[in-house]
Amino acid sequence: MDENNKTDKDILTKGLKQMGICLILMFVGPTLLHLTLDNKDKSLYIPLLILSILLCILAISFLFIGINTILNSIFKKK
Repeated sequence: MDENNKTDKDILTKGLKQMGICLILMFVGPTLLHLTLDNKDKSLYIPLLILSILLCILAISFLFIGINTILNSIFKKK
């Protein structure tokens, strides 16, 4: 195998860390959203709703960034 076609392990590790963050956010965001929507009469309803939606958006963002980083580590030539 040619030296140029090897996987860059540092970039791959970075991508896997991003996917780990995504996995955590995929559980925390929707769980917080569900708990927030069940308690509409609480005083922290609006801030928690905004936070939970933001966490869900961050989960999707980290998913795409992580997949892109992993693919760059595998297929990008130096």
